[in-house]
Amino acid sequence: MRIARFTTGEDPRFGLVEGAAGEEVVHVVVGDPLYAPLKPTGEQVPLADVRLLAPVIPRSKVIGIGRNYAAHAAEMGNDLPTEPLMFLAPNTAVVGPGDPVVLPEGSEEVSYEGELAVVIGRVCKDVPRERVSEVVLGYTCANDLTARDWQRGDGQWARAKGFDTSCPLGPWIVPDLDVSDLAISTRLDGRTVQDGRTSDMVFDVPDLVSYVSRAFTLLPGDVILTGTPAGVGLVVDGQRVDVEIEGIGTLSNPVVRR
Repeated sequence: MRIARFTTGEDPRFGLVEGAAGEEVVHVVVGDPLYAPLKPTGEQVPLADVRLLAPVIPRSKVIGIGRNYAAHAAEMGNDLPTEPLMFLAPNTAVVGPGDPVVLPEGSEEVSYEGELAVVIGRVCKDVPRERVSEVVLGYTCANDLTARDWQRGDGQWARAKGFDTSCPLGPWIVPDLDVSDLAISTRLDGRTVQDGRTSDMVFDVPDLVSYVSRAFTLLPGDVILTGTPAGVGLVVDGQRVDVEIEGIGTLSNPVVRR
C-alpha cells in the first residue's frame, strides 16, 4: 500500500496509489492516516492527473541523524558516533515531490543527501526497540540538503539543515515495509552519485526510533531522517536530484536559485 497526499487543484486530499509503473491510479479516501481510519470514496484519479504533495507535514518536528553510514562519515573526515547524532529541522523545511529546492541566499555550498525517512504514527515516549513497529506509520524518501559552508561556520546545524525547502519528502508513505536491507541511491541530473543499502546503517531503524524517543516525545507526523550513504556532493541552479529507495519509489526535485 502507498499512501499519497495530493491535489487536483482543490484542497489536499489523501489517496491509495495502486497499479504498475506508468499505470498508477489514486483511489481517493477520506480521513487522515495519522488520526482517523481511511475510507474509500469510490473516486479514482490517474496518478498522472494529480500533483503529489509532501506525504506528511510534521505537526511538530523533523529529527535528523548524522553520520549514520560509516563510508559517509569517512568521506567527511569524521569519526563514527558512539551514539546516534541528532539534530532538529523545522517543518517549514519540508517540501514535496517536484517542488523546487531553493538555494538559500548567502550559501554557496549546498549538497544533496538521499535518505530513508521514518514517519511516526502515534504519540510515544521511551519506546523499546522491540515495539518500534507499533509506533511507525511508514516510510518515505527524503533529501536532507545541507549548506556546508553554514554548517562549518555556525558550529551547529540548525541553519545549515533547516533552511526553507531543505527537506523534500515523498513521493508517498509505504507502511509495513521491511527496511532492514533496501537499496538507496541518489542521481544528480540522471547520474548515480550515491549507491548504498540501508543495511549499512551504523544504527538501524529500531535503534534510532527507540533512542530518539528517549530524548523527545514523538508525535504523529514527526519524521526521523536516518542518515545518508557515501557520495554526497554539491548542487547548483538548474540541476535535478532524484532519491530512489527500493520498495518505496523516487523523490525528484529541481534545484533553483532566486
